[in-house]
Amino acid sequence: MASLSHNPSKKGVRSTGGSVSYGNRSGGGQNLKFARRTSSGRYISLSGEDVDASGEMSSDYMNYTVHIPPTPDNQPMDASSVAVKAEEQYVSNSLFTGGFNSVTRAHLMDKMIESEVTHPQMAGAKGSSCSMPACDGKVMRDERGNDIHPCPCRFKICRECYLDATKGSGLCPGCKEPYKVAEDDEDDMPDFSSGALPLPAPGGATNDSEKTGLSLMRRNQPGEFDHNRFLFETGGTYGVGNAYWPKKEEPHGEGDEGFGDKMGAETTEKPWKPLSRKIPIPPSILSPYRLLIGLRLVVLAFFLTWRVRHPNHEAMWLWAMSIVCEIWFAFSWILDQIPKLCPINRSTDLEVLKEKFDLPSPSNPLGRSDLPGMDVFVSTADPEKEPPLVTANTILSILAVDYPVEKLACYISDDGGALLTFEAMAEACSFANVWVPFCKKHNIEPRNPDSYFSIKGDPTKKQKRADFVKDRRLVKREYDEFKVRVNGLPDSIRRRSDAFNAREEMKKLKQLRDSGADMLLETVKIQKATWMADGTHWPGTWANPGPDHKKGDHPGIIQVMLKPPSMDPLMGSDDEDRLIDCSDVDIRLPMFVYMSREKRAGYDHNKKAGAMNALVRASAILSNGPFMLNLDCDHYINNCRALREGMCFMLDRGGENICYIQFPQRFEGIDPSDRYANHNTVFFDGNMRALDGLQGPVYVGTGCLFRRFALYGFDPPRSKEYTGLLGMKKKVQTAPHADSENQASGADEFDVELNVAMVPKRFGNSTLLAQSIPVAEYQARPLADHPGITHGRPPGALRIPREPLDASTVAEAVSVISCWYEDKTEWGDRVGWIYGSVTEDVVTGYRMHNRGWRSVYCITKRDAFRGSAPINLTDRLHQVLRWATGSVEIFFSRNNAFFASPKMKVLQRLAYLNVGIYPFTSPFLLVYCFLPALSLFSGQFIVQTLNVTFLIYLLIITSTLMGLAVLELKWSGISLEEWWRNEQFWLISGTSAHLAAVVQGLLKVMAGIEISFTLTSKSAGDDNDDIYAELYLVKWTSLMIPPITIMMLNLIAIGVGICRTIYSDFPQWGKLVGGGFFSFWVLAHLYPFAKGLMGRRGKTPTIVFVWSGLMAITISLLYVSINPPKAGGTAAGAGFQFP
Repeated sequence: MASLSHNPSKKGVRSTGGSVSYGNRSGGGQNLKFARRTSSGRYISLSGEDVDASGEMSSDYMNYTVHIPPTPDNQPMDASSVAVKAEEQYVSNSLFTGGFNSVTRAHLMDKMIESEVTHPQMAGAKGSSCSMPACDGKVMRDERGNDIHPCPCRFKICRECYLDATKGSGLCPGCKEPYKVAEDDEDDMPDFSSGALPLPAPGGATNDSEKTGLSLMRRNQPGEFDHNRFLFETGGTYGVGNAYWPKKEEPHGEGDEGFGDKMGAETTEKPWKPLSRKIPIPPSILSPYRLLIGLRLVVLAFFLTWRVRHPNHEAMWLWAMSIVCEIWFAFSWILDQIPKLCPINRSTDLEVLKEKFDLPSPSNPLGRSDLPGMDVFVSTADPEKEPPLVTANTILSILAVDYPVEKLACYISDDGGALLTFEAMAEACSFANVWVPFCKKHNIEPRNPDSYFSIKGDPTKKQKRADFVKDRRLVKREYDEFKVRVNGLPDSIRRRSDAFNAREEMKKLKQLRDSGADMLLETVKIQKATWMADGTHWPGTWANPGPDHKKGDHPGIIQVMLKPPSMDPLMGSDDEDRLIDCSDVDIRLPMFVYMSREKRAGYDHNKKAGAMNALVRASAILSNGPFMLNLDCDHYINNCRALREGMCFMLDRGGENICYIQFPQRFEGIDPSDRYANHNTVFFDGNMRALDGLQGPVYVGTGCLFRRFALYGFDPPRSKEYTGLLGMKKKVQTAPHADSENQASGADEFDVELNVAMVPKRFGNSTLLAQSIPVAEYQARPLADHPGITHGRPPGALRIPREPLDASTVAEAVSVISCWYEDKTEWGDRVGWIYGSVTEDVVTGYRMHNRGWRSVYCITKRDAFRGSAPINLTDRLHQVLRWATGSVEIFFSRNNAFFASPKMKVLQRLAYLNVGIYPFTSPFLLVYCFLPALSLFSGQFIVQTLNVTFLIYLLIITSTLMGLAVLELKWSGISLEEWWRNEQFWLISGTSAHLAAVVQGLLKVMAGIEISFTLTSKSAGDDNDDIYAELYLVKWTSLMIPPITIMMLNLIAIGVGICRTIYSDFPQWGKLVGGGFFSFWVLAHLYPFAKGLMGRRGKTPTIVFVWSGLMAITISLLYVSINPPKAGGTAAGAGFQFP
């Protein structure tokens, strides 16, 4: 397979100072040339001989030399721009594969899916065929999808034939005239017909300063162009030649200085406005809240002291268990409550963001955005567990987001390497050609098509355009067809593969028969491959696993499904080819890349964390967005302006010290009562908002906007060290690059411990990756438009076009996702997502906070993202089990907050301590839930008598708890029902999943044994039409044993206690009331669990009752053996018998 030059970007570097000369001077006089203006506005130069040959002189010809500056409607299509566009088309039409000990190859695809593709940015888009004999290639296309003609004769030619012609005779096959070749095109172009692509040699890559200075001339303005407005806004002239001479006082070649002066004047004329604000909690709420925390802390201290000094001598074992549990509960409450002392709210100003970065100005007449680039990551692993249609809807919501199209890039990591996911993403890109313009035209929210078309209510509300109903009906029909195509992909791929495999078998049989072998068809066996739409083998995982094509063993794959868009808007048209009228809508689509990292047997691929690090490296080479947003495949963008709200914090004053912006997780499809606290609003609206007032919220895995530079393991420009008692002393530390306003030349300038030789040991041996680090750091800085911003960048620095992709760059991206790349580097240890824990998200955020970075919690008025959550009891317990297991791993690792650096605040350290310690509450909670039953069985209580002191303490502790809950509901905005659901599920998970996580963690640490709690039986629901049918499924798991046992034992104990008291000679009603009250307290918390066990119609698996009965009998026998009844019958209730 062929490829273009090793570095084709050099062809677009040379320019003539912004003008194109169609005349020349030779000798001492002027050589006149003639030019004819075409209907498109271009001027074609003709020699005198050409004019004489024509036999006539038209009025269209002028006899003077003309220098024409490139305007949006006059973009000369020289050989350099043709080569660049050809290279872009080649990259987007090629599937790149490679990996460890293998050659990186580019497979040119004429189509990715069986359905028709129309968008010009997408691979396999329809276009004209090459006019060369025996060639079925596609003609090169521009941004609008129009054919590119390298020669004025408009001869249609594809990329490969064009390269052959330029490297051969240099003549156009149509008119036999020589192609216009730029100076750099004279170099020999290497031929990669074998498909092998070279990687850039270390140090041989183009310098980043040259890359950022590259300016491409593009033809992307449709229709008529307003020349007068263009000349007025730019202050230029249309033609410069011997008919009009420029002013002598105007400097040439000093445009950069003038640009900077003009921008400086603009920023100083306007008053500085902040992009975000802190909104403090009203003192009428916060002051009583803090007072109640202090009061309850003091009361707890007195209560525990009293409990220790007044043991129950009649039941010391009961008193000892209760006092140990209560001391631990007090300690756990302190860890959870103290970090909530400083909650805050925040707000953003999107109008100020638009004013600073997007509005046109005298120095920016086209209104190009100055916002930094954004890379969005979506990860998926198994199309059977994560439906491709759900992932496709997430991708569509990203492609339609309200962010500059040329600054946005979307990446999907398919860890399973499945062709089903690949073709589903290609179908999504094809449908985006309709969906994205529709969203922009009518301002649609949400921009997930499935969620949008599922909204109940009037869709015409707030719509003002007359064609909305027509457009919506057409797009809805197109979406239904899209869903049918995606849902039919498994069968389509299977049928296609069966047909191609049958053909291969017939070929093999024919070869054997031609060779004279006598074999039956049944004996001819070939490897059952999975085939792509273009009739070639899929390089990833096959349905019938084979060598180098199975899960955990396949090469790395990269496909640029949507090539990078042009820099300026590309308005649509109202022709019949388009489904809806897009004449006033920008139809460009963001760059979209499919990636499946290489996997080999024997390598530890580190699950999701390894996939995210592969995305970081590949995106750094392909787009290098200084900010990254990671989303799960089932979390879509619900607020199209969410990315802009996050950038308000990153680009505000002090934003250079922010490592990430965490958005709250919101879920849909949850039952109205939220039986198992799936919304988790107490954590997301309470705990996270409180942490925002400290050093920032913890990272919770999805919906997080990262600073790329912070993920690379560097320190912030400025940080503080907290020393002394309670960390009251502060010492400001400044990084080496903090006071520099210029871009660093290398990554070694950001860390005093890092030199040039150590860069490959930390980041790997990719030169392009190392060169991208200072670029990402510089582009992520806020504007230096305020005296307090010393670590900023000048306005307008990010308005230059992005460098086009070439084959060698994509080949480098394939090499950095290979399985060997991270060997002997610091990826996963200091750089990127951290390895070694199930909850890699919490550990990654902890490492950043430990280096002094801050994070921000961004709660938007409209939910930023929405996703799905398991509503089934068993699935919910296993989800909590995974989180708790990760917390136990953190506690027994060096990521324990006990070992945090002085750069972390004391209260922030307490919050991280609670993250690692909270699962260890489960053994104490389990024992405490059994105490009421044991109390009722024995006729004793945790205190000797229910005296006034105990009741007063109990009343004050309960009252302060209720008061804190009410005030917390006030400043967090959660409802009382949500708070109660959270309390219920805290006890359910604490007696089941958290206990299993502690056992699993201890066995792993002490004995190296890993235990996985899996489903053992399943009971399906009856109503498939009910959207909450999954809620009623009862799936047996061993995690249910402790809560079931607690319920049955407490129910039996209540009956035993009542009977004992009624038939006792000396009834002790106080102890019955005490034990019965706490038993009802336990049962009230376990009510959702009991309701979940009953299913829809009380269908509970028999195994539930069997296990519960066995556990209840075992505990009862154990109690009788420990505390047998006295023979004399003198004790209260000793003569009790069941009636």
